[in-house]
Amino acid sequence: MGSSWDFGVLKELAEVERRIRASVKSGEPLLTEIASYVIESGGKRLRPTIALLAFNASGGGDPAKIIELAAAFELIHSATLIHDDINDGGGMRRGKVSAYIKYGLQNALVTGDFLYVKGFAIGGKFPPELVDLTADVCAMLAEGEIAQKKHSGDVSLTDAQYLDIIRRKTALPISASAQTGAMLAGASSQIVGDMADYGVNLGIAFQIVDDILDVTGDPSVLGKPVGSDIREGNVTLPTIHALNNGSSVNREELMRIIRRKNKNEDHVRKAMDIIRRSGAVEKALADAKSFSKKAKDSLHRIPSDNKYKAEMEKLADFVIERSR
Repeated sequence: MGSSWDFGVLKELAEVERRIRASVKSGEPLLTEIASYVIESGGKRLRPTIALLAFNASGGGDPAKIIELAAAFELIHSATLIHDDINDGGGMRRGKVSAYIKYGLQNALVTGDFLYVKGFAIGGKFPPELVDLTADVCAMLAEGEIAQKKHSGDVSLTDAQYLDIIRRKTALPISASAQTGAMLAGASSQIVGDMADYGVNLGIAFQIVDDILDVTGDPSVLGKPVGSDIREGNVTLPTIHALNNGSSVNREELMRIIRRKNKNEDHVRKAMDIIRRSGAVEKALADAKSFSKKAKDSLHRIPSDNKYKAEMEKLADFVIERSR
């Protein structure tokens, strides 16, 4: 994770990591190998970080319970990454070959199911309202994935529709992490609601930046090729702005490329160039900053001298400034 990912909970994150790795041990060595491979490709552990921060900022004591639940969230998230790569045809994740390519489609699908079960095995030990929240969020995530596929190549997609998709796919799982952290800390319903709002707004900002980096990022830093959304026909906020509000943009050419079923690399590069030259990236980044600010504003009930509030604010800034 490195020093740039230090938000005051590195010790607890190390415990989460140990719990995750212990959970994926199986009687079948290949299943353990694939699950471990996926977990090692999982990135920054954003969801556990947020769960731990929300727990601590809300006055939580013994972190043992939130460590358990944070591990469950990450196991479920890891399962969704396998399925996302299969659905999107993603060949790389965090600089490593996707699990379904390395180990085969059937093995990857089984491993995704295994990680889901392991996640819910931990989460199922908690109060029913937390189990229900997690199940609802997983259902929303699936609905968001279907909605995104339904709108593949849809150049009439509005920013409101886009935000609804990423809210379900990305923001609500992040929100659930923050919400459950506060609930396990015994926080008031107001604080629980504030943490949920923080997670939603942070998640939206995170996904918008992800979509910007797919247009502007460095593949060697991202660990995957750029332009994947254009290849797959996913209409993201930079594309929406380029189509509707861009300056000096070849709108018709961009529409033709987005609508194409089979795109070559020249098409992808052309579309990315149009989007970059349109001013759409700057507009999308301004939107992301607005959601980041909303996330920070959601913490207004947490005392200003609470060090974990400061870390949550720092995280909201980091989400905007990151390069991968």
